[in-house]
Amino acid sequence: MEVLIADDGLTIRRLLETYLKKWGYDVVSVSDGNQAWEELKNPDAPRLIILDWLMPGLDGVEVCRKARQLPHGKLFYIIIFTSLEDKKNLVAALDAGADDFIIKNFDREELKARIKVGERVVRLKSELADRVRELEATMAHVKLLQGILPVCMYCHKIRDDQEVWQRMDQYLARHTDAMISHGMCPECYEKQFPDFYKTSECKEDK
Repeated sequence: MEVLIADDGLTIRRLLETYLKKWGYDVVSVSDGNQAWEELKNPDAPRLIILDWLMPGLDGVEVCRKARQLPHGKLFYIIIFTSLEDKKNLVAALDAGADDFIIKNFDREELKARIKVGERVVRLKSELADRVRELEATMAHVKLLQGILPVCMYCHKIRDDQEVWQRMDQYLARHTDAMISHGMCPECYEKQFPDFYKTSECKEDK
């Protein structure tokens, strides 16, 4: 899993990079808020994010707030990383959409545990998003089948959304998962093959 680190402090940034790579993560590292924002605008941006609060350009809380407004912003797990320990700062970070808040004077094992929590949440969000897309596709499919289908009263062809008339079996094969098997009802059998129908009828009578 990729992790985005945004911190203008070279020492702390390198330290975080070293830890994360050792723990098996791929790291994308930037040195200010503007670069972080440019990374996050990409739909394929890392979902696990560590933002320094105080850095040039946009600060971490501003980046967090803007990131949450992106179409894919709900998929992020955002950790605000700061030396500010005031409770008001914690509240401000959480109000901006942060998921966690870590003081820079951190314990390595605690940091690792918090990163692992973030990873689990990111994976759950991704799985949930996949299920939602599948459900939306299913509902659209059901809605299509429940709609009114224009059918020719003579040849029984169906008119689709593109105003194209097509055979009913072709329409069903394209819009459903049904396997189409052609046969013949008794009425059509009698109409199309009257001699054979009478013969088979006689055999049945015997």
